[in-house]
Amino acid sequence: MKSKIIMFAIMILSFSAVNAQNWLTNFEEAKQIAKQDGKKIVMSFQGSDWCAPCIKLDHEFFSKTEFLTYSEAHFVMLKVDFPRRKKNRLSKEQTKHNNNLAEKYNQKGNFPLVVVLNDEGKLVGKTSYDEKITVSEFIQKIENY
Repeated sequence: MKSKIIMFAIMILSFSAVNAQNWLTNFEEAKQIAKQDGKKIVMSFQGSDWCAPCIKLDHEFFSKTEFLTYSEAHFVMLKVDFPRRKKNRLSKEQTKHNNNLAEKYNQKGNFPLVVVLNDEGKLVGKTSYDEKITVSEFIQKIENY
């Protein structure tokens, strides 16, 4: 019985580690890593605690093993979040940082919005949540920018 509990705990921890996305929140850091590694930046504008399509995008694409594996090797992931609930409030500095990014890349205030940048931080494409495509198609869409 004890060995079954230990095995179950190891499986849970392994699953969590595999499904953990390494999201950055600092644009300059993302640009530096992208330039160093020759990767695209995938910047996701989200309302993590109020935007249903944002939550679906995260659940149906960003959290899937196929996307996690591919993104780790090919993308620098940058989250630009705009939570509304008091318990999820960001620091003043992070809020200002996110607002500056929104002014430049998301003037219309679309949520969710996925902005793809080259390794120098220049816009190469934009997309959003599309429930009609697969994870593979979503990856291909980003890669084609």
